[in-house]
Amino acid sequence: MTGQSLKGLNGASAENSAIRINVGGFKRRLLSNILCRFPETRLARLLQCQSKESILELCDDYDDAEKEFYFDRNPALFPYVLNFYNTGRLHVMGELCIFSFSQEIEYWGINEFFIDSCCSSTYHCRIMEPDREEWEDKSDEGSTTSSFDEILEFYSDAAKFDKQPLGSIRRKIWLMLDNPGYSIPSRVISVFSILVVLGSIATMCMNSMSEFALQDSEGLPQEDPRFETVEHFGIGWFTFELIARFMVAPDLLHFFEHPLNLIDLVSILPFYLTLLINLVVESSPALANLGRVAQVLRLMRVFRILKLARHSTGLRSLGATLKNSYKEVGLLLLYLAVGVSFFSVMAYTIEKEDNDGLTTIPACWWWATVSMTTVGYGDVVPGSIAGKLTASACILAGILVVVLPITLIFNKFSLFYKRQKQLEIAMRSCDFDEEIKEVPSMNLRNYYAHKVKSLMASLSNMSRSSLSEQSLNDSLQ
Repeated sequence: MTGQSLKGLNGASAENSAIRINVGGFKRRLLSNILCRFPETRLARLLQCQSKESILELCDDYDDAEKEFYFDRNPALFPYVLNFYNTGRLHVMGELCIFSFSQEIEYWGINEFFIDSCCSSTYHCRIMEPDREEWEDKSDEGSTTSSFDEILEFYSDAAKFDKQPLGSIRRKIWLMLDNPGYSIPSRVISVFSILVVLGSIATMCMNSMSEFALQDSEGLPQEDPRFETVEHFGIGWFTFELIARFMVAPDLLHFFEHPLNLIDLVSILPFYLTLLINLVVESSPALANLGRVAQVLRLMRVFRILKLARHSTGLRSLGATLKNSYKEVGLLLLYLAVGVSFFSVMAYTIEKEDNDGLTTIPACWWWATVSMTTVGYGDVVPGSIAGKLTASACILAGILVVVLPITLIFNKFSLFYKRQKQLEIAMRSCDFDEEIKEVPSMNLRNYYAHKVKSLMASLSNMSRSSLSEQSLNDSLQ
């Protein structure tokens, strides 16, 4: 189109003039006065063009002889654009691909807020659904990738025994000790170890009860010989277990980098440190205060309960969840800190003159923490009506604050639990009776399918981003 013919569209006859549109073979004549109602749209901006170069920035081609603008777009979606110009509202049909529709209206410069109220909620729900599915796919992909990497690491460790003396025997012992459920002997050892852990914890608890308290000839407390026997047996078993694992480990230098091996070490360390301290105190009475350190170390026996993580899929999944949920846990603590600070100040302001338990803000912190976590000890309670209303708001806010991040943490726990179960099944399917010749079976198709799906999603997001940037640049010109 020449500058002269374009100026004709902007003249006095512009209101009655029309332009010819060809969208992928779908041809229509559109009146200029209808297009001018929406000046930010692509077709309305065509009316402002003064040269053919500026026209081609908005359409794909222009036939000067026919005075026709050509757009290489989907003709099946253009009727929705025509309906928008006629009615001023957008409607979304249920059979449409929501992302194609979103890209189309973005190309034509039509904002989403023109979507009519009858379709708006459905449109935004369908827009959000792929985001949730993408998050789940990424979670599943991370689960598959992590499981695959862990199985390869497990297989690599097992392969190291082929180059070591007595490798076949050491590998069988390693599998029996480090992988509960791998074989019948490993299951027997696992059950026995669990019973020893529970017995050790039970004797520690009963030793603190007055019914089982004993005193020596000088009236000093003395440990029950029966409990002492159980304690020594448990320490002997835990020590044997740790040394045996260390002796048959495929890589001795990195043995204690594994969290479960560190837990095994921490569970027996207090006993031997207590023995050492008692010997030092007996040889040097001036160091009698070290006896208090020994008492503290004895309390550290409670860490033995963590040894159950080696035999429990749920505990290992819980540990992995906490490790990978530090953001959610931090968010939960932040919410609680804000709520505790707010409601403690309110309780202090209302109750400081009439309630002896809420006379300081730090005392109110304790009350607000107990209330927001819905523990409710009842040791400190507000007495006035305003204080009770504040307490009610504090409790309700606490429920909401705790529930929101907990949902995210629970979803991660389910993911890690599923991954751990898949990992255990894959490990049990490995056969190491002979020298290792091939990698254990893995569903590589699913693994690489997730990779390809992730790549396609990334390319799709890049395409959407480029279209959005192009539309924005067009609107700024």
